[in-house]
Amino acid sequence: MTNFVFYVNPVVTLMGVPEESPALYSLETAAHLAGLHPEMLRHYCRLGLLGPQRVEGEPTFDDNALYEIRRIEHCRRHHGVNLQALPLICELWREVERLQTELRFRRSP
Repeated sequence: MTNFVFYVNPVVTLMGVPEESPALYSLETAAHLAGLHPEMLRHYCRLGLLGPQRVEGEPTFDDNALYEIRRIEHCRRHHGVNLQALPLICELWREVERLQTELRFRRSP
């Protein structure tokens, strides 16, 4: 008897969200979406990996923060980067993005 494996491609519905009201996620929800334990996400906040605004109080996360969390986890899991090197790498990512933005601005007519 042959076993078949079926792949179901889910339908994605895109929805416009006004820029003035971005989606915000609680610590537990963001940890779940990123596949992390909430304490690990809290540790990332204490290290300042997600910016200084998330250091104090109960943090909330937007879509940009979830992107950063996934990027940090990819770097940590797939490239073996330790927690001591992550702050430097995150700082370098932000600097590269800032320079790319400045370059696009200077090149625009």
